[in-house]
Amino acid sequence: MLLLTKLLSQIAYPLLASLVLAAGAGVLLWRGCWRSGGLLLIAALGWLWLWSTPAFSDWFRATLEQRYPPAPLEQLPTADAILVLGGLVEAAAPPDRLEPNLGAAADRIWHAARLYRAGKAPRILASGGNLPWSGVEQPESSVMAELLQELGVPAAVILQEPNSRTTRENRDRSLPILRANGVRRILLVTSALHMPRALALFRATDLEVIPAPTDFEIHSPSNAHPLRWLPDAQALADGSRAFKEYLGRWVDRWADSSR
Repeated sequence: MLLLTKLLSQIAYPLLASLVLAAGAGVLLWRGCWRSGGLLLIAALGWLWLWSTPAFSDWFRATLEQRYPPAPLEQLPTADAILVLGGLVEAAAPPDRLEPNLGAAADRIWHAARLYRAGKAPRILASGGNLPWSGVEQPESSVMAELLQELGVPAAVILQEPNSRTTRENRDRSLPILRANGVRRILLVTSALHMPRALALFRATDLEVIPAPTDFEIHSPSNAHPLRWLPDAQALADGSRAFKEYLGRWVDRWADSSR
């Protein structure tokens, strides 16, 4: 099921969707359907160009990030636990990689440690396993726990959930651990881009969930500069991540309604 979901989501992403449209245009042109094939090719190139522009990519990501703006530590309330979601680090894989590889979302670990040191909660739950095709045996939660300790968090206050592979599994596999430890109120730590989807899932439970987003990417740049409307590979990748969040939220709603 996980593999099927990943494959279907890849097909829906802007890059592959544009390639599929372009392939369809090629078939139409080969069959002599010049008008239809030409229009479909223009649509494919236009769709790919739109998602590849920094101006559109930043705007689209901002529609997610601006829902839960950053809050100073002193303004956040206390909770029973800090729950930090995985997707930020890859475990070491000797001999090719001797140290963990920190991803773009590694701010989550730093933010969780800051919240703990500020006295916002007495414990941290690190939630994250491994994808079956990653080729790494060590679960992400244990790597997160090691990094938290290096940032000054005592090992005794760190709980681990090592089996989740998706945000929904983060929730479903973390709930028994939280309940077993008497946790009713959590500070949820994840990237600002990911927070709307994650928060919706966790608020569908009996927990009181307080968003503590981090890893903000957008700083309201001006779109007047012409270079922001030229295609850029990083903009395509960034916009696709936001597309993934909207698609994931739709899948979550479908899964909840089918229960």
